[in-house]
Amino acid sequence: MAKTIQTYQKTSGTVAAGHQKTAEAGAEMFKQGGNAFDAALAAMLASCIAEPTTTTAGGGGFLLAHTSAGDSTLFDFFTQTPSSKKHVTHPDFFPVSINFGATNQTFHVGMGSIAVPGFVAGILRVHQRLGKLPLSVIAAPAIEFARKGIEITPYQYSAFEMLSPITLLTDVGKNIYLSNGQLLAAGSTFQLPQYADFLELLIKEGSRPFYEGDIAQFIAKTSQEKGGYLSLNDFKNYQVIERKPLTYRFNKNVLLTNPPPCSGGILIAFTLALLQQKNTPIPPFGTAEHVALLANLLANTIHARKNELDKHIYENDYAKQFLSDKFLANYQNNNPFKRGCTTHISAMDEHGNAAGVTTSHGEGCGVYMPHTQVMLNNMLGEEDLNPNGFHTWAENVRLSSMMSPSIVLNEQNRPVIVTGTGGANRIRTAIFQVLHNLIHHRMTIKDAVNAPRMHWENNQLFLEPNFVKEAYELSHLGKLTTWEEPSMFFGGAHSVALNREGRTGGVGDSRRDGVAITV
Repeated sequence: MAKTIQTYQKTSGTVAAGHQKTAEAGAEMFKQGGNAFDAALAAMLASCIAEPTTTTAGGGGFLLAHTSAGDSTLFDFFTQTPSSKKHVTHPDFFPVSINFGATNQTFHVGMGSIAVPGFVAGILRVHQRLGKLPLSVIAAPAIEFARKGIEITPYQYSAFEMLSPITLLTDVGKNIYLSNGQLLAAGSTFQLPQYADFLELLIKEGSRPFYEGDIAQFIAKTSQEKGGYLSLNDFKNYQVIERKPLTYRFNKNVLLTNPPPCSGGILIAFTLALLQQKNTPIPPFGTAEHVALLANLLANTIHARKNELDKHIYENDYAKQFLSDKFLANYQNNNPFKRGCTTHISAMDEHGNAAGVTTSHGEGCGVYMPHTQVMLNNMLGEEDLNPNGFHTWAENVRLSSMMSPSIVLNEQNRPVIVTGTGGANRIRTAIFQVLHNLIHHRMTIKDAVNAPRMHWENNQLFLEPNFVKEAYELSHLGKLTTWEEPSMFFGGAHSVALNREGRTGGVGDSRRDGVAITV
């Protein structure tokens, strides 16, 4: 019998996401009687119109699910490397510099930067396994937003402007983002009617058009002709992988996060483990001593990744060895200072279902799928995903991502925190700091997300404002880069938590225009 929505009663729950419309789409599922997974899927589809510079159906991601029955699954629908690269001697692959304000970052785009997308397969698998509402209901908000359009916010305009060197590479992109030769301004309407058509096709025919039909055939043919690696078999053979989440016990809680071959989750657990093994009191938040402590932990985590993890990331059960007391001891007393775009959705309902989903298309490759207004990913051109160098990727494997949707369970095995973020290599540091603020500094979810953040990488210390003055004088920690206000550079940790009364609540990270809605 077909699913109907008339018999469902409204569900109480909270969804936090990177845009008002993304959150509204998720909240609407609670009003229709859906669960946290319906809310997450609706928000995912809406994010492609509301946050098109951070995610599209041409990318991939991960959804971490914890059900009211106590079962936990990590749905891996991230991008897959092509099955062969021997036939491509001159890939269409070139650098583009993006200005983040206080720092620039280079990304590589073109046909040779595209990995096999998993977003569509992920939506359908999660819906099949955990969805309550019909797919037509789940996709309805996104279809409406795409057809009628949404008003561009100042934050969206700044994102459009920042990524315009990529989005405007082709005539398709110019038709989407320009009006009378000018970038669509804040306050104007942004529409993707062909994306609405694509979603209606998805509802009617499932994944076939995308992975076997006209769309896949066009992308594969164009890739083969214009310096890309993708083949039709790469699309036909793509599979969503259901993994057992990585678990790490700390205090009285259990962290569930993304396991290897992704590196983000295990590095978050590693940093927490280093902190937990310290016998000294944690300095007050924001002090110079606190910044120095976190920088030390983060630097040692990077060293452990470069020295060991990257070499063993595809080995079975390596997480147990990497998080062992014996291995941690190598970094416990080490002092290393002797001398972006992604989006996240968190959802939790009254029944104890929780979903954290992080998706991305990288920065996008500048190439759009035919008749969909959907830009494909540039995951093969993201330095963070290719630490051993470009074009050195192993064939036909999942790319190792930093994306780490995370859930914290209490002693009763009930989810009490759902969090995650975008931000490339800053993902693990942002999530660690949110958890550190909640658990060790006993902040509220709002304060934990809004507190100033830092990041350490490549002998550089990055600091947001509002740390104590002395924190900006720690020259021995490396070259200092500071921001005058909170920045999207440090991620968007849109989070949901359970309060002491057992009710859900959340906060959208203002760094990325985040919104939380409770129904």
